[in-house]
Amino acid sequence: MLRYGFPVLFSLIVLAGCGNVTGARTVVQGTGPEEYLKLRAGPGLGFSVILGLPEGTALIRHDCVTELGQLWCKVSLADAPQLSGYVSADYLSEP
Repeated sequence: MLRYGFPVLFSLIVLAGCGNVTGARTVVQGTGPEEYLKLRAGPGLGFSVILGLPEGTALIRHDCVTELGQLWCKVSLADAPQLSGYVSADYLSEP
């Protein structure tokens, strides 16, 4: 029945879960005290870095996309919403 198997099904579930988080507040987590999460111009490691975000930075999460197996979310800074870019979803948490 399932022609494409578990990886495709899992990807669809992840994308469906991200589809309704537009405007959700989130916080940078897991980077450590001396590390920064890179806010990038696009969804992937090949895009330029706009800014480094320290742990605890409040963000507004918009749409999420999967690029080469990695989930990336478009975010804007809660205190400066005009500043936006993409971050790895691995480092986002609900506040």
